[in-house]
Amino acid sequence: MSVRFTEIIHAFCDNDVEFIVVGNLSAALLGAPVTTHDVDVVHRRTPENVKRVLAALATLRATYRGDPRKLTPDASHLRGPGHQLLLTAAGPLDVLGSLGPGVNYEELLPDTETIRVDGHEVHVLTLERLIRAKEAAGREKDLAVLPTLRRTLAERQRRTIPEE
Repeated sequence: MSVRFTEIIHAFCDNDVEFIVVGNLSAALLGAPVTTHDVDVVHRRTPENVKRVLAALATLRATYRGDPRKLTPDASHLRGPGHQLLLTAAGPLDVLGSLGPGVNYEELLPDTETIRVDGHEVHVLTLERLIRAKEAAGREKDLAVLPTLRRTLAERQRRTIPEE
């Protein structure tokens, strides 16, 4: 199944959700030559924002992936630090309460870049922080993409160094 990431971003932005794009989509949005089959976001877990996340998920007709009962997340699911692995009308979406112990929205926000995606301003995890997160996760798929992320980061840094 393909993912129409702009539809997911539109749903979140149109509902004023406070969120950060993480994972390979954040890398791709920052210029890394990577692909992804889902959208990963970390959301602020305040009661007000959880309501907005639920509204966005309703717009996207989100249900839990692999659940034949087509269950939908509720506020209690989204208030915790866990991962909600969902299937939406626009493709797979992982709604994350955190990237690891203590690594929540507030912790990640200083390590984001704000970019425009199809008319919306979106917080995207920096390559530096994404690299650290993938190193910490240590999964084979995360380790495999690290050389590409590091090369992209080095190229971005090289382009931003002023010539003398």
